[in-house]
Amino acid sequence: MNNPIRRDRLISEIKQCLLLAVPLAAAQLSQSATGFVDTVMMGWLGSQTIASGGLGATIFTFLLLITTGIVSAVSPLVAEAYGAGKLERVGKIVRQGLGISLLLGIPIVIVLWNGGALLLLLGQNAPTAALAETYLRAIALGFIPALGFAVLKSFLSAVSQPQLITITVVLGTLLNIATNYILMFGKLGLPALGLAGIGWASTLSLWSMFIALAIYIYSQHRFTSYCIFQTSFRDTFSQENWRIFWQIFQVGLPIGGLIAVEGGLFTVVTFLLGQIGTTSLAAHQIALQTASMSFQIALGISLATTVRVGQLAGEQDLVGVRLAGYVGISLGALSMAIAGIIFWLLPKSVVSLYLDINNPSNEDVVNLAVKLLVVAAIFQIVDGVQVTAAGALRGLKDTQIPMLIGIVAYWGIGLSIGYALGIWLGYGAIGLWWGLAIGLASAAIVLTWRFSILQSVTLELDNSRK
Repeated sequence: MNNPIRRDRLISEIKQCLLLAVPLAAAQLSQSATGFVDTVMMGWLGSQTIASGGLGATIFTFLLLITTGIVSAVSPLVAEAYGAGKLERVGKIVRQGLGISLLLGIPIVIVLWNGGALLLLLGQNAPTAALAETYLRAIALGFIPALGFAVLKSFLSAVSQPQLITITVVLGTLLNIATNYILMFGKLGLPALGLAGIGWASTLSLWSMFIALAIYIYSQHRFTSYCIFQTSFRDTFSQENWRIFWQIFQVGLPIGGLIAVEGGLFTVVTFLLGQIGTTSLAAHQIALQTASMSFQIALGISLATTVRVGQLAGEQDLVGVRLAGYVGISLGALSMAIAGIIFWLLPKSVVSLYLDINNPSNEDVVNLAVKLLVVAAIFQIVDGVQVTAAGALRGLKDTQIPMLIGIVAYWGIGLSIGYALGIWLGYGAIGLWWGLAIGLASAAIVLTWRFSILQSVTLELDNSRK
């Protein structure tokens, strides 16, 4: 009699996870499509533009991922409060998250505005840095609304209302594509801005998505009880709000740290390849942008896993916590396995989305990008496992140890092996990408083991109390 019950619960949890994961993954894919479309359109302007724009996009994305990671602590905190029925606390968490977005965003806008000088310090040549700066200055003003959008998205997903996130992001992406074309080539009587036009289009898109989500939440009666946009001076500086403020940082800083460690690995590899040459950098940018697209599906599943684990933890359903974690990890691995098969079987077709593969001047970039996609195909599954395992741990508000695991796996193992293969032994981009694969595999193994141990110990402690 127990097996059907367990099977029914498993099926129910898969459905619950997918109900969250599908719209969140679609939103992540659509949001990532902004970077994908930007990269494709950069290719229309030539290899030098795609190399410079790729560097600029790498800096913007890296900083956005870190800070988004910090404010994403809103998700497990809201999920737990929602699961426990503490609606007033939900609103306070979201308000503090929006305040932190502004606090983090202002200094980073200043950094992005001076991105050209930063690239020169990192060893990039002057023409590449100057061209990249035109993009960074245009997209810098979209950073703060991007963070605010991340907070509101975390709120909606944590209260199991993620549907509008997908609609908003899809419309924002379509707006980005249209304005890319208009501003790049100077349509509708506007001046042709080239690479800078791509940055301005992204800024417009990011502001539009944030405003749309804020208006939706403000206007819907179902969210009134959370009082997200209702506050006072006394309430803002209350002792409870200060505790929430620091709790967001306590949970969020290690999340941002883990993202920084993983994203930093890819960023350092990008800069190393920039020093090797434009061919390696352009091929790397194509392969990395493609891999990041498939990663968004696993990331959407990871976000859903965080919510499900957090909600069930708030309900004190520890058996459900274990099931939700393993369901999320399994779905993450499956989604990335499908992407890996596509990369393995159709690498040239993928590269043709970015460059004319029949143009002799692109031959070296195309051949190298194809080889990198084959490596990416191999590490897709472990990438899906590590991100969803981290999401499951995040739902338990376990973020500090995963950050340390990431440091060892990505930098101690991945970068060291990649540098040895790519630079010392002369395998270039291929060697560096094999280092990425080994680092991700190491993280996947240890993070999954960590979740297995943590939820088992928690379950045993709970049973002993009973």
